[in-house]
Amino acid sequence: MAFLRLLARNRLALVGGVMLSLVVLLALVTPLLPLAPPNVTATGDRFLPPFSEGALLGTDHLGRDLLSRLLWGTRLSLAVGFAAAIVAATLGAAIGIIAGFYGGRTDNVIMRGVDMLMAFPYILLALAIVAALGPGLFNALIAVAAVNVPFFARNIRGITVGIAHKEFVDAARLSGMSNARIILTEILPNVIPVIVIAMSTTIGWMILETAGLSFLGLGSQPPVADLGSMLGEARSALITNPHTSVVPGVMILIIVMSINLLGDGIRDALDPRLKSGALSRPMAATRVDRQGAVPAATGAGLLEVRGLETQFHVKDRVYRAVGGVDLAVKPGECLGIIGESGSGKSVTALSVMGLVASPPGIVTGGAAYYDGDDLIGAPYARLRAMRGRNVAYIFQDPQATLHPLYRVGDQLIEAMQVHQPVSNSAARAKALALLRDVRIPNAEQRLSDYPHEMSGGMRQRVGIAMALANDPEVIIADEPTTALDVTVQAQVLSLLDDLRRSRGLAIVFITHDFGVVAQLCDRVAVMYAGRIVEEGTTREILEMPRHPYTARLMACVPELGQGKRKLASIPGLPPVVDRLPPGCAFADRCPKAQPVCREGDIPLDGEGMRRVRCLFPETGLREVAE
Repeated sequence: MAFLRLLARNRLALVGGVMLSLVVLLALVTPLLPLAPPNVTATGDRFLPPFSEGALLGTDHLGRDLLSRLLWGTRLSLAVGFAAAIVAATLGAAIGIIAGFYGGRTDNVIMRGVDMLMAFPYILLALAIVAALGPGLFNALIAVAAVNVPFFARNIRGITVGIAHKEFVDAARLSGMSNARIILTEILPNVIPVIVIAMSTTIGWMILETAGLSFLGLGSQPPVADLGSMLGEARSALITNPHTSVVPGVMILIIVMSINLLGDGIRDALDPRLKSGALSRPMAATRVDRQGAVPAATGAGLLEVRGLETQFHVKDRVYRAVGGVDLAVKPGECLGIIGESGSGKSVTALSVMGLVASPPGIVTGGAAYYDGDDLIGAPYARLRAMRGRNVAYIFQDPQATLHPLYRVGDQLIEAMQVHQPVSNSAARAKALALLRDVRIPNAEQRLSDYPHEMSGGMRQRVGIAMALANDPEVIIADEPTTALDVTVQAQVLSLLDDLRRSRGLAIVFITHDFGVVAQLCDRVAVMYAGRIVEEGTTREILEMPRHPYTARLMACVPELGQGKRKLASIPGLPPVVDRLPPGCAFADRCPKAQPVCREGDIPLDGEGMRRVRCLFPETGLREVAE
């Protein structure tokens, strides 16, 4: 049902599905309809026009009823087209899976044969097959299926190669499973969606190819008709009696268009990236639909976030990912944002520069001021000019954000030339200096490397260099050390700290790790369920956390020399942000919760920079440890 609802959201696919369903229904009930025999001639009734008595769509050159021949011909064309698609998909998928799974010589022999078939124009190859087998609808089916097997084989082979070396396949091999069982239980379920998508987008072409062979007299043979042979028989009367050609021609158009529209919808519905509600044409910047007054800037920092609210609208559900966040960071300062996965840290950072995907993301409230100018809802041209120049972003996975087909030096040069009128030689010199600044050895040689030729730590350093390319004033670092080992993580943190102090950068550092916070950050904001629950200096937070969530989050972290301390855990799970409970979102997991905690909104109160969103805050470290 979820698949059908997602498919129905694509209006063109819905139209195509309705049209195709009507055509298939007509084809299925054709034997039950009171139609004239499709092959009985009546030369006295030749070329009757449409809406004639006893002939709703008229008659052809032999006086045969066009409506009857159209429905029976449609039935035959659909059957042949779907059968050819099933045969081609089955054989092509089997060939592709075997070639991709076994690889080596097996792959080379099979795929070179496929390449030889693909070297021939498919129409000429189909004609050659039919010429060798002889005219006939069954032979046309074989020809159409044969010329489409290479298409399926090559597509499925590419998918299989990527799957055959995944960890779950290696685990199946280690468990002693046979190759045949691995293919059937591990590989095939992962390629079936690709097969379905390929079939849905090629059935229309197969019906068209079959009709083309019949049009040339190589498919359906008289007196049996399909849509292609009806067109072929009517071509001599195209000028004098055009209805004999228009009737089958319109039906072919309807079938092929409806299948193609439905196929596009099926492809989108089966794509897991689109199930979140994102369309195939996302907006260039996050959609803004602010409700209520826009908070004014207070001048608390170079980058100041006031009352930010960001939601994800997926069908009839509203996910409140960010529910009114206030943050500020000054030049030369590092603000750490910490919390569990799903607490809204990354969405907050992405919302500042309009990088949350829309749809389904929408900024519904608040403001983000950079040097006094509100970035929320700013024209796209302004946001584009500021991204990377004034406010830079360091992403968590540089392997995914660096372009795999461009050299590192070219990407650094491009990042500069997008914002500055700088020559290639000057940009290259600065790129080299940036790589040296981020402590990459053999920097000049590394300029010519591709991202895959570097280690994870080096790629992360390149990401930092790219963020520094235009001398920004603010850097947002979204968990840039999560995937790194401890040694490289320490080097990256030391590098960011040195750059912050030497360049006066304002850094917003998103992390899960209190150790990173202690090493790098001046202030800390703890997030839970899309809101700030505690804020203060790093020392205050680490020495005496006041919110129960912060205290228990810290208690989950093992400490050196504290072997006798019990390693705690937080019971339960964070609330789903489309069904947030009233009052404190942490109440269901908090041992200190009282009925009043669930009765209404709890403000973020405190003095100066030390604030907490709790009615019964912690009073000391001793209470936390117990």
